[in-house]
Amino acid sequence: MTSPNRSAIINKILKVLRKHYKPVAAHPDRTVLDHLLYACCLENTRYETADEAFAKVQQSYFDLNEVRVTTISELGEALDVLPDPAAGATSLKRALQAVFEAHFDFDLEFLRKQNLGKSEKDLEKYTGGNKFLISYVVQHGLGGHSIPCGRAELLVLMLCGLITPVEMEKQIVPGLERAIPKNKGVEFASLLHQLASELVHAPNATKVRSILFEIDPEAKDRFPKKNVKKESVPEKPAKKEPVAHPEPKKKAVPAPPAIAKEMKDDRRDKDKGKKPAPKPSMPDAKKVSGKGLVKKKPR
Repeated sequence: MTSPNRSAIINKILKVLRKHYKPVAAHPDRTVLDHLLYACCLENTRYETADEAFAKVQQSYFDLNEVRVTTISELGEALDVLPDPAAGATSLKRALQAVFEAHFDFDLEFLRKQNLGKSEKDLEKYTGGNKFLISYVVQHGLGGHSIPCGRAELLVLMLCGLITPVEMEKQIVPGLERAIPKNKGVEFASLLHQLASELVHAPNATKVRSILFEIDPEAKDRFPKKNVKKESVPEKPAKKEPVAHPEPKKKAVPAPPAIAKEMKDDRRDKDKGKKPAPKPSMPDAKKVSGKGLVKKKPR
């Protein structure tokens, strides 16, 4: 995408957003640290929700050191108005811990006096490299020209065709600060954040989609596709009926030759209509006389 095309898209985004939203006023009375802690509540969240969460933290704890030493779960209860209390509590506690470990104090006003580049590097240490928090503090607390773009803002700019999915993944928006002058930076950032937070809160809302389509009708083709295909649940296998196995056939034991001959004669006589010959009865062992026995002559 060429630079003129980017500038045209950015100008159209600003033009359309002005029709639907009003800029949110800055807070020049806040300290640099206040801007950082407020940004932890504001990321991916509506302004009114961030205001409520930030005020609740200030009222629920005695001082910032008590906030620093509390647990993520307890701090999350104080930030329960946020859509993701755990994420907000993690960012806020990490920032306070990093500032305290670096300076043993909760004062970042010295960042206003030093070089902006040096201050940005210090903010990277306090925020873990979170670009939204860094840009917000630079814009509101240090007077620099940097437009905060978190996950929600990047999604809006990708849907509007300003950045590619790869640039969104890398969290870069080439030419944004050049196309938007510094005197319009706060206005553009606040208008963009309002649409972005609404998109995160209600991605299928008619108002949100109509604004995006007004900026670029092709935005509807860039929305993440829903996976409507349901996972196929494997059917339970039907219970198999027990199969009755036939008893193994017993092998016929061949009859002795003499008996086999008699059986053969009987079948032949039966076929000729004759009665089978009576089978000779076996002599009773008890009736057999010992006279028939032949004694061997002694040698």
